[in-house]
Amino acid sequence: MRLQPTHEFVSAPDGLKLHYAQWGDRLAPGAPVVCLPGLARTTEDFGPLAEALANGGTPRRVLALDYRGRGRSEYDRDWKNYDVRIENDDILAVLDAAEVARAIFVGTSRGGLHAMTLAAVRPTLIRATVLNDIGAVVEPLGLLRIKGYVGKLPAPRTWDEAVTIAKSVMSAHFTGLSDADWRAYAHMTFAEKDGRLAARYDPKLARTLEAIGPDMPRIELWPQFEALAQRPVLVVRGEHSDILSNETFEAMQRRSAACEGYVAPGQGHAPLLIDPQSIGRILEFVEKAN
Repeated sequence: MRLQPTHEFVSAPDGLKLHYAQWGDRLAPGAPVVCLPGLARTTEDFGPLAEALANGGTPRRVLALDYRGRGRSEYDRDWKNYDVRIENDDILAVLDAAEVARAIFVGTSRGGLHAMTLAAVRPTLIRATVLNDIGAVVEPLGLLRIKGYVGKLPAPRTWDEAVTIAKSVMSAHFTGLSDADWRAYAHMTFAEKDGRLAARYDPKLARTLEAIGPDMPRIELWPQFEALAQRPVLVVRGEHSDILSNETFEAMQRRSAACEGYVAPGQGHAPLLIDPQSIGRILEFVEKAN
């Protein structure tokens, strides 16, 4: 039987309603794990991983957060508040309300940026971190591709159409997914709302990407990574990633003795973390970092 999450709601510092999902016992003996999704992603991305972590060798509490404007969290009237700094304050408010003082973080893409920021503003919060396809250098080519589809996906009429849309956007970078994986990805991306299928985020999120252009330089985050790397780090890279280059992936491991690496074969940005191999590698890391 699958372990179903409970759903909790707390207030952001400005009063906006924020959602987080929780698996496992609040008093479980293992260090809690906090899962932070990507830019236009939600708690739905973490179900299989969260279940495995909660039921692992050391039982533990697992939380996954929806940023404002995503998933079950309230949408913001002002799209300018879909900002990393404001979201970081939201994360801290959720963790304070959930009474999480120290945790292992799993950050996918933007979630990894949040983890690096948290390491700077509240270093005692970080026990260890999994960075899912994000690192010390962010490639502009990948950001341009993301800009091309966030807020621009057509609304599917059926789940079969949802799968087709997911494949049209991602199949060039995800060459190792089964039909079941594609259907799971479609369900992670779209939700039924008022009898229709729609993306799980506020379309105005696309406005935060307006400044991204072909002439932008690579984003360098080495100081942030080095602050994070004072604790154990596992970097997961999609084999076909256009956000985290293999050059940066290898450099991160050379520059930090506490940094390990794992490549998700046949996947791009960002690995879905639903396959047994990726889940097993993260589970191994978390058990060791407990």
